[in-house]
Amino acid sequence: MLQASDLPPTIPIFPLPGALLLPRSRLPLHIFEPRYLAMLDDVMKTSARLIGMVQPYDGPDGTRHLQSIGCAGRLTAFSETEDGRYMITLSGVSRFRIRKEIEGFTPYRRCDVSWDGFGRDLGAVETDGDFDRRPFMSQLCRFFEEQDLSTDWDALKSAEDELLINSLAMLCPFEPEDKQALLEAPTLTERRETLVTLIEYALHGGGNEGRLQ
Repeated sequence: MLQASDLPPTIPIFPLPGALLLPRSRLPLHIFEPRYLAMLDDVMKTSARLIGMVQPYDGPDGTRHLQSIGCAGRLTAFSETEDGRYMITLSGVSRFRIRKEIEGFTPYRRCDVSWDGFGRDLGAVETDGDFDRRPFMSQLCRFFEEQDLSTDWDALKSAEDELLINSLAMLCPFEPEDKQALLEAPTLTERRETLVTLIEYALHGGGNEGRLQ
């Protein structure tokens, strides 16, 4: 398990719209673009084996920018297909704030980052003392029906608070800016409250006036 002293000041960045990674959660990824294959080759040579997942967004000038906060994951599973693609799993370690992007010779993006302010990410599993599961699961069931989604309901009902809330935050089909709001929620309780707001919004038919900022 990584400690704060193990976190490097510079990490490679994988900007993938809608792909959310949270601390102590796992994100499977399929890597095939040459620049990210090169990134994986470089990451596997490091001791921390960290990749920063960040939501990109298009600026008014058409330039693709990066959100200021992302989450770093440690490469914990790796397999290569016969045609040279990689199937990997990132295990969420800690959120970070981007200080600046580094100009260099790598085909992928790299950033200087700060880990300050995210100490709870390296701590124990969080609990949500105010979590009332019965109305939440009822609302979630209606959301899944409307979205035509399927899941293992027995596994969801028995999951611990953090696993349940973070898994839903990562898997539910929300917009990238909403995924960012879930990522930036300081505590598990606030993430659950954000998740409930997004589900209620979707159940009421959406609309631009309800978009989280």
